[in-house]
Amino acid sequence: MVRRTKAEAAATREALLDAAEEVFLERGVANASLDLISRRAGVTRGALYWHFRNKGDLFRAMLDRVRMPFEDLITALDDPTLADRPLEALRLGCHAGVKHLDTPHHRRVHSILLHHCERSTDFDPLEVKDEIADECREVFLRHFRQAQINQQLREGLTPEQATRLFHYALSGQFWEWLRAPDAYSLREHGPELVDTLIGLIRRDPD
Repeated sequence: MVRRTKAEAAATREALLDAAEEVFLERGVANASLDLISRRAGVTRGALYWHFRNKGDLFRAMLDRVRMPFEDLITALDDPTLADRPLEALRLGCHAGVKHLDTPHHRRVHSILLHHCERSTDFDPLEVKDEIADECREVFLRHFRQAQINQQLREGLTPEQATRLFHYALSGQFWEWLRAPDAYSLREHGPELVDTLIGLIRRDPD
């Protein structure tokens, strides 16, 4: 009986997260009510509060369900030789990230994050966007600093400049893809851009 109850609770939580995705995408985060989300999931408002304290808690859980920190993407490559090749680690990590993001489920959630988030009286989803951006920039900067130490960074280019170039180029591509996903193949063009950027950033062989 306990096992069944846990399974039912897990199913209810997933139904609420699915409903939140739908409602946030349709109405935007600020205009989405918890009443509507609970009704869309086919559960009571009390059931929603049993799983999530408020809209902010529900929003973060929705993101966590699809989010894989960039550092984890690199770690998952499981290649010890990449420790001395930070630019290659970054390149392959970005390739893995493209595959991770280019699915309908991830596209919906990140579309909400980038295009359907407004400040509300409940919480500020823009803070979550800033956290994710800061996390990516920190990983980029750490790898570019190591590349500079290894004398792999293009001469005259600082790790900070490389980080800004890399971050803004990838962010712009991601934004364009989410704006018109059927007109732009992230899986096809994402790795191309990554490779081009790494080529511009890497020091030419002597």
